[in-house]
Amino acid sequence: MYDSKTEHNFPTDHFINRELSLLQFQRRVLAQAADRTVPLLERLRFLCIVSSNLDEFFEIRVSGIKEQIRIACRKAGDDGISPLELLERVSDEVHEILTLQYSLLNDDILPALEQEGVVFLRRSLWTEAQLRWIRDYFMREVMPVLTPIGLDPAHPFPRVLNKSLNFAIELAGRDAFGRDSGAAIVQAPRALPRVIRLPRDICADEYTFVFLSSVLHAHVDELFSGMKVLGCYQFRVTRNSDLFVDEEAVKDLRASLKGELQQRHFGDAVRLEVADNCSEQMVAFLLQHFHLEEDDLYRTPGIVNLVRLMQVPDWVERPDLKYPPFVPGLPKTLDKRRQIFAALRNTDVLLHHPFQSFAPVIDLLRAAADDPQALAIKMTVYRTGTDSVLMEHLVRAAQKGKEVTVVLELMARFDEEANITWANRLQEVGAHVVYGVFGYKTHAKLLLVVRREEDGLRRYVHMGTGNYHARTARLYTDFGLLTANPEIGEDVAAVFKQLTGLGTASELRHLWQAPFTLHSRVIEAIRREGEIARAGRRGRIIAKMNALLEPETIEALYEASQAGVEIDLIVRGPCALKPGVPGLSDNIRVRSVVGRFLEHHRIFHFRADGEDRMFLSSADWMDRNFFRRIEISFPVLDPRLKRRVMKEGLRAYLADNSQAWEMQSDGSYKRRNPRGARRTAQLSLLRELAASS
Repeated sequence: MYDSKTEHNFPTDHFINRELSLLQFQRRVLAQAADRTVPLLERLRFLCIVSSNLDEFFEIRVSGIKEQIRIACRKAGDDGISPLELLERVSDEVHEILTLQYSLLNDDILPALEQEGVVFLRRSLWTEAQLRWIRDYFMREVMPVLTPIGLDPAHPFPRVLNKSLNFAIELAGRDAFGRDSGAAIVQAPRALPRVIRLPRDICADEYTFVFLSSVLHAHVDELFSGMKVLGCYQFRVTRNSDLFVDEEAVKDLRASLKGELQQRHFGDAVRLEVADNCSEQMVAFLLQHFHLEEDDLYRTPGIVNLVRLMQVPDWVERPDLKYPPFVPGLPKTLDKRRQIFAALRNTDVLLHHPFQSFAPVIDLLRAAADDPQALAIKMTVYRTGTDSVLMEHLVRAAQKGKEVTVVLELMARFDEEANITWANRLQEVGAHVVYGVFGYKTHAKLLLVVRREEDGLRRYVHMGTGNYHARTARLYTDFGLLTANPEIGEDVAAVFKQLTGLGTASELRHLWQAPFTLHSRVIEAIRREGEIARAGRRGRIIAKMNALLEPETIEALYEASQAGVEIDLIVRGPCALKPGVPGLSDNIRVRSVVGRFLEHHRIFHFRADGEDRMFLSSADWMDRNFFRRIEISFPVLDPRLKRRVMKEGLRAYLADNSQAWEMQSDGSYKRRNPRGARRTAQLSLLRELAASS
């Protein structure tokens, strides 16, 4: 939880707590759901994203806090907050977010959707025709797959899957065997849809939905014939989902990880969600069974799993209630008439996703698989998805006899199973599959193609700030650089040699690499700006990332600020640095931009006395990225592309006055209110770079 390369003795009042800052980010996402300038179905989607984010927050972050408490760790973090105090503050904050979230859903979004003919129908409003159809649906589709379990000595409490939908039933009377335990559990199989659309001919509105929980509530008597149902209550348990593999004991990482994945669904409980009508007696029983406290209880005035509503916008064919579609653009240098290798021999190509297409990356891999002159392909894979055209091209390349090497990260959280499947598939066709370096996640985004040409072997490289995942390339903002620069190619080849073989760290000419040089180079660059400012010249730093947490980096930024360096930080998520504190960080401004697309690129700009050094990276400024991951930061060398990164990746976001939030020194955020013309970075980039929208 509170880990870094070394122990620090920095003042605790210099830092904001990571978990509390992350919850501030959830409030900013929730504000998108409240924003009436956002299309209505997209507002619903943002509401669901908050629930999905909170699920992971409990599975990983809260479970880590609880583990510290369990082992009686009283050590405070860099911010001075002990685990016990932090758990209390997290509980208070999440309860507040939950109240806002359900109020927004019940009082604003659902009524607005109903006005548009998208209705979530309550049981009390079902018509006779709807009652008949729903009963038939229950008897035909739901009841045959349910297994009600009465609780008694012969039927202990069933194992409850992580985040699954369950129902606690209170009963009166005796069953056929004379049992009267008074309680039962019904688990809703994951195969059952949680949201069901009713036929149009029995509904007044075009889109009418009912929840599975409502269907089961209405027919729960069918599961306990002859007994009286006193109460039927939804509940959901969130469990510790972090995986642990013992470095000293493991001999086969893939086999060990497969074993751990089987247990992920049954880790220690960290949160209990119940419907707000749940009786106190049943709440106490569930808390006791899951070994949870009152602060771990979250009552919901509605369905307990809002994530399941995420699919609804895709089901509803109402373009007027969604963001307008767009076609990603292509750089002019990648004319379809030109072969990609020929294009890259002449110039570097910068791709800005999702405004520009991910297709050139796919084209590079496809060309390498098909081209007889392409000899070898090397690629790092962190997240790629279960259905990946990139991975299919790698498989095809291996089948064609190419030398294919894939550094595949098995420990990519929540993508482990998909990555194991791809590892098996690649090995079956003869590709070399390695899992990086145990204890260091391979998070760098690298693709290397070696091709035989008239003047010898040439390397073609793609480096990116985002994953090799075609779907997220439509949803996340990221930069990718395609280049045939020989020196960059040598650096990338050296990194692959490190990852697949054994040997000391190579001296890289251009790349900064974690865990070896990235942290020290970032610190050096920050301190150099301070030296420049102390000498009376202009010091300037602009950096964009997902998270800023590493204490030594933050202290270096404070020192630079005190030296007179002007610092602008664009940090999407958690930020431990306190901006605007007199005498400490007067010259530092922090903003967060939350919009249609998830801000994901990492950009580091140092003015460097007019040299204007510009780096793109796979790494945030966090302990884990600097010291426990294999990451790269790569320079943008072409002056034309450097200007593009400055304009599109930094200045556009600093000018945003409608989706930008400014961080206050206490860790809270204030949304920018446009004065005059509205400026929205993502919208302006869509207009400038997309082919059509």
